[in-house]
Amino acid sequence: QVQLVESGGGLVQAGGSLRLSCAASGSLFKIDHMGWYRQAPGKQRELVARIHKGGSTNYVGSVKGRFTITISRDTAKYTAFLQMNRLKPEDTAVYYCNARGEEVVSGIPRWDYWGQGTQVTVSS
Repeated sequence: QVQLVESGGGLVQAGGSLRLSCAASGSLFKIDHMGWYRQAPGKQRELVARIHKGGSTNYVGSVKGRFTITISRDTAKYTAFLQMNRLKPEDTAVYYCNARGEEVVSGIPRWDYWGQGTQVTVSS
């Protein structure tokens, strides 16, 4: 099992910054990549940013140039960070950390773990 603990959400004015953290512990060998998803009220959950084991990153178009995902690793813990700059009201959502393995079975990741979610609210 992999445990994910998130922190760093909150309320910020438009144009401000926040940094989210996600600490992963447990069976770290299962993790191929970590990422952040978000879900706004009435909308589907969407991928915001993802970082792979080799260091490559992916971002949804609306956050490119504003958000940066990084990861630190030690033997006991992986911590993924999402630095969010120049925040906009449309970034308001619950942000979820995700850790996922590489193996897929019948189209479903064999190992797929989620954090509890942290609220980010950007006021105009």
